Amino acid sequence: MAEKKLTSVLPDAVIRFFKKPSAPGILLIFVTIVALIWANSQGSNIYYELWQHKITVGFSGGVISKPLLLWINDGLMAIFFFTIGLEIKREIIAGELSTWKKAAMPLFAALGGMIIPAIIFIAFNKGTPASDGWGIPMATDIAFSLGILSLVGKKVPLTLKIFLTAFAIVDDLGAVLIIAFFYSSKIILSNVALGAFFLIVMIIMNWIGVRNKLAYAIPGIAGIWLAFLLSGVHATVAGVLAALVIPASTAINKQDFKQAIINLAGGIRASKGKETRFLSKDEQSVVTSIREKCEHVEPPLQSLEHSLHPLVMFFIMPVFALSNTGVALNTNLLKVATEPSSVGIILGLVIGKPLGIFFFSWLAHKMRIGQLPTGVNWLQIWGVGLLGGIGFTMALFITSLAYSEPALINSAKISILVASVIAGIAGYLILRKTLRH
Repeated sequence: MAEKKLTSVLPDAVIRFFKKPSAPGILLIFVTIVALIWANSQGSNIYYELWQHKITVGFSGGVISKPLLLWINDGLMAIFFFTIGLEIKREIIAGELSTWKKAAMPLFAALGGMIIPAIIFIAFNKGTPASDGWGIPMATDIAFSLGILSLVGKKVPLTLKIFLTAFAIVDDLGAVLIIAFFYSSKIILSNVALGAFFLIVMIIMNWIGVRNKLAYAIPGIAGIWLAFLLSGVHATVAGVLAALVIPASTAINKQDFKQAIINLAGGIRASKGKETRFLSKDEQSVVTSIREKCEHVEPPLQSLEHSLHPLVMFFIMPVFALSNTGVALNTNLLKVATEPSSVGIILGLVIGKPLGIFFFSWLAHKMRIGQLPTGVNWLQIWGVGLLGGIGFTMALFITSLAYSEPALINSAKISILVASVIAGIAGYLILRKTLRH
């Protein structure tokens, strides 16, 4: 009986957990701990060999062979960046970036949060082998940051959550541009042109009114992503570009949709016949019509973003974290922490991020370009600025592009983890204190 009770309660408990705003962040923390323990255990050789195991896809004359780690970083992360592209487009069309008045403050905050950390890193690493890592402390992990903010409690003003989300989205856009222009390898223009051709095909599809999501997957994956993968431009950029041409319009307006549903529901109520588990032909016709109306009222962009969100947050990001955060801790941690690259990353994320976000937000406010979010004070801006210093997955991703030397990668990963923990705890404590009063 106890076993039956457990099985009936467990699914609901799991569902409730995954519905919490903090769930993605908690899951990433758990996966990171697993990766660190695994990479420093007696089974560490299995950990490292797993991610270097080569997987070959294709046929004779058209074969792509890459380690599992690169399939994750170039393939799964392209889906992650695709969802970022969808989110950016939605926010620009009808969200917090849709007007200059709304976008000004988050835009300035994001610029400050990218510029100041980069300057700090360059100050410590100019002319050194680690200098290419200047983009690492510019990153913000939006899932982790929002997860920590949700742990502060229900007193967090909605406007503060919107501000953090908005500047993190602009930050993501900045990261995409940095990857495209500074962290892509030798460019093969013929493959770039091929990718551009498929992008134009998708633009034409959108223009003529194609709404089938699968129809966009074919030129998006087999065309843009594959062409960019072989071009030298990082494949994740293809994900963002493909997202920007996904239709954001509806085939029926909300008012017509409501009226159509009312009429169709009336058809269901008017149907007669014996109650069975199967629908009658008339009822089935009504249900089909309702399903079609629902598809017509929901933009493909919004539908894709909604359906991909759980996949990205609860599979792709944890897999990325598991494969990228396992670092050997048998080195001299004090020595690693005092290396110029480590100092640049830690100070960039813990000091540079909140300083840049705070100062540029204050500057926008003083210049009357933007306005402080309603119900939010400047100490809380500093607090979310610290949460912006949780670089984690985005910083780890840029590390994989910036460095090829194992020692630099290892020290950068340790620095990112240390900085993200410090920034997360400090941001949480400041916001918790300010929201008590």
